[in-house]
Amino acid sequence: MSDTEEEIAAYQAALRAEHAAVYGYGVVGGRIREGRRDEARAAYDAHRSRRDELQRTLRDLGGVPEQAAAAYALPFPVPDSAAATRLAAELEEKIAGVYADVVRATEGDRRRSAADTLREAAIRAVRWRGGSVAFPGLAERSVVTPEVPASKPAT
Repeated sequence: MSDTEEEIAAYQAALRAEHAAVYGYGVVGGRIREGRRDEARAAYDAHRSRRDELQRTLRDLGGVPEQAAAAYALPFPVPDSAAATRLAAELEEKIAGVYADVVRATEGDRRRSAADTLREAAIRAVRWRGGSVAFPGLAERSVVTPEVPASKPAT
């Protein structure tokens, strides 16, 4: 596989993930509690923008962007706000993973842009999950680390 073919394959995988994230955030937005709706809308808008950017990038590389599916299977039922929050965190973790692959397949400005997107997804995942992972985007090395409350000062 040539470098360009590898790059196109990585971008197609990222595009598939962005299509799924846009769909998933549609579900999140319908179930998330009022106080987090703005956050869900901002993530939805970010993923729509990335999707559109990926389509342009693929065309620039000579590829044909894959179309979105009519629907996507969710990893679990999303009946309430707590499940919507878990779904949002999982969507962001998957996005971080595919952008880690884009980082590996690209160089220069494209690599920098993919790394920035990976970082943004990791930050959103932390916000949704309430904890972080050691290596965002590298599932084989990630272990969720819950936030530790600050200890009380001695009195």
